[in-house]
Amino acid sequence: MSGRNTTLTPPADATAPVRHPDAPAPGELLGAHYEHCFGCGEGQPHGLHLEARAGEGVRVTAEFTVKPAHQGAPGLAHGGVLATALDETLGSLNWLLRVIAVTGRLETDFVRPVPVDTVLYLEAEVTAVAGRKIYSTAVGRIGGPQGPVAVRADALFIEVKVDHFIDNGRPEEIRAAMADPDQVRRARAFEVNP
Repeated sequence: MSGRNTTLTPPADATAPVRHPDAPAPGELLGAHYEHCFGCGEGQPHGLHLEARAGEGVRVTAEFTVKPAHQGAPGLAHGGVLATALDETLGSLNWLLRVIAVTGRLETDFVRPVPVDTVLYLEAEVTAVAGRKIYSTAVGRIGGPQGPVAVRADALFIEVKVDHFIDNGRPEEIRAAMADPDQVRRARAFEVNP
């Protein structure tokens, strides 16, 4: 490996991220953006049920417990599940910017094994914005919020319009989400990366 991918390095004209004035307050639980989301939704029996909270600036913290259904090797979390946890946490950052964005690129480093029944403590922040591109980074720790690093990631999100989901999602799920009488849930279903 030759180091970090240059597509994850913000260009020289990138700007510092600005937290939207209507973003959730620091410490506020963000909640699931969509009930059937594998990362944060309660409607997925084997999902991560990841819980993210708004932090200061353009940061979030999150936690999830690795369950037996999440293992790859015996007794250890599957790497794809850990990447999903990082992606979900990074995607939650877009709520603080109040933009709809999808994952364009995710580069993950697996530093140490994460055993089943371990709580993974995640922190993520937006580092720069350049047009529709949102650059962010995350780290996951075990043994507590200050524990040893187990996983980390850098990501590039791309701002999209809601049509991205409507044009590409399965029609029955799109219709169900659009028919939800709760206007907030209806809007939030399309707020985080697919």
